[in-house]
Amino acid sequence: MECLDIVHTIGDQYCVGNTENGEFSYVQALKSIGKDIKDYQRESSGKKHQFLDIRFENERLAVLVETKNKFSRWDKDKIQKQLQDYVRFEKAYTNKKIVAILAETDGDGVWVWYGQSVIIDDAHRVVSETALKSFAEYEDLCFGKVNDKIKVVDSIKTLNEKLHSDGINEKLRSQFVGTCLLALKNGLIYKDVKERPEPKTGKKLSPEKIILNSIKEILEGLLAQSGSLNKAGKLSILNNKVLDDQDVRSLTYKELEDILSFIDENVVPYINDKNTAGQDLLNLFFTTFNKYVGKSDKNQAFTPDHICDFMSKVVGVNKNSRVLDPCCGSGAFLVRAMTDAMDDCETEEERDQVKRNQIFGIEYEEGAYGLSSTNMLIHGDGNSNIVSGSMFEKAKWIEDSNVNVVLMNPPYNATKKFCEPNYVKKWNAKKKEDPSKGFHFVEWVAGHVSPQCKMAVLLPMQAAIGNSAEIKEYKKKMLEKYTLDAVFSLPTEIFYPGAAAVACCMVFDLSQKHEKSNKDTFFGYYRDDKFIKRKGLGRIEKTDSAGNSLWLETKDLWLELYRNKRVVPGLSVMHKVTWKDEWLAEAYMETDYSEIKEYDFQKVINDYLAYLVKEGEAVYEA
Repeated sequence: MECLDIVHTIGDQYCVGNTENGEFSYVQALKSIGKDIKDYQRESSGKKHQFLDIRFENERLAVLVETKNKFSRWDKDKIQKQLQDYVRFEKAYTNKKIVAILAETDGDGVWVWYGQSVIIDDAHRVVSETALKSFAEYEDLCFGKVNDKIKVVDSIKTLNEKLHSDGINEKLRSQFVGTCLLALKNGLIYKDVKERPEPKTGKKLSPEKIILNSIKEILEGLLAQSGSLNKAGKLSILNNKVLDDQDVRSLTYKELEDILSFIDENVVPYINDKNTAGQDLLNLFFTTFNKYVGKSDKNQAFTPDHICDFMSKVVGVNKNSRVLDPCCGSGAFLVRAMTDAMDDCETEEERDQVKRNQIFGIEYEEGAYGLSSTNMLIHGDGNSNIVSGSMFEKAKWIEDSNVNVVLMNPPYNATKKFCEPNYVKKWNAKKKEDPSKGFHFVEWVAGHVSPQCKMAVLLPMQAAIGNSAEIKEYKKKMLEKYTLDAVFSLPTEIFYPGAAAVACCMVFDLSQKHEKSNKDTFFGYYRDDKFIKRKGLGRIEKTDSAGNSLWLETKDLWLELYRNKRVVPGLSVMHKVTWKDEWLAEAYMETDYSEIKEYDFQKVINDYLAYLVKEGEAVYEA
């Protein structure tokens, strides 16, 4: 295929060159952002690779095409290493997803790589891709459709109703479905199962018992392959607490087959753990399903996947990151961090290193611990360093892990048994819940990780405002040792339909105390994430007329403002603060009055009135 035909097929409007002959020079591109190509070249592939034949891009995707007259005339290993060089240069140049292509000009041969890491070798080539596609089609391959996410969420609602009718306790449902999903992804046979004798005893096994035994065998095999820490404990939770639960054991074969068939047909097709889009959908499954269970705990705050994604990007998780979530819950932050770290990898060895040795989690609650282990197993292991227990009992384990990134969403209303014992001793006798609103979790963790660590944490707005003596104490402690790099005010209903807390994201640099750093803090007024509430579905992404997510564009803007410390009226502001001040954009931000409408004014009044009623300071009379 001629070069012009390649450009026309993928899309003229996306083609970008920076040399006279239309090639793309990575020397020039990297120089334009203050980087030197020499820092990214490898001796194994030489230093002559600088000019990519054809490059396409939009705001979130880069398609790289290197042409050869005929693959058979070239050393395959050499041309694949050449393309790998261009992928490395592209990652250094932009933060976009990548599709990498080798294409013949004297033939129709096309070799394609995309997804996580973009490792250019035979094992990772997408063999099903044998012809060039349009740029829009490559976008769909890498990102999927927002409508797919809505279908998954809708399916989860239906599945929840099915489990309810089959008598599965709501606190068990998420873990049970996750276990079924894991087994289905690893070859579980559940259709047309017939009664048969047990090999050792000769006792007849019912079809439902055969399926449950098969799931147990799959789980045991997966944990054995992972070299997991505390394998016995994880098996105990997944087996005894889930598969041996009375609700599960009482399912008939027809009920069990129906549940597995529904998951297989309505959830599994949308989950592909080989690329980031699949990771997003899988995590969406867990976080969304959890919103329908555990209604007795109204304060349980499951962090939405897109916020996990944003926070991971804020702290710059990459293949060298060692990430800790000491309150990991279902594992949402760990899944996102593992995804981002593996996106930065170039070899399978690097990916394996990330999964086995660079992701760390702690979870106190047994059910959530089992769920996080399952979640990480579904994502291709990565569960090896998730441990059970209180983070306050894991000080040495944390220190030995040598983490350099912390992502966490601590409990905001923890009771005494969940908090640090010495801290609890200082509580007023009347206090029943953590008066620091989770801040003491953050301060304790900061004291047990590397000084080179960067932390992104979710805390309630009360922690940023700091009216109480306890919160002020922890704000002071943090700034006496660490720098407050940024605070983002997030959407007011971020946890809907779970907890009602209004949260903000705080970013701390632990390398020096705030006063010594002597710099302004970045404050982002990031209230509008382009998600809307949908009855029965929770918060879902808005889309444009073509069905594309508006969140992706918003996320890029938020990150660009933060990274470049840009001040935009109505969105961001820089301000120097102390522990005595409010840590919120609202306190310092310029208002763009041209954007204010009557609706905005009315909404603020309504929100304030609702707050007064909720706090008992006003009475609503119909």
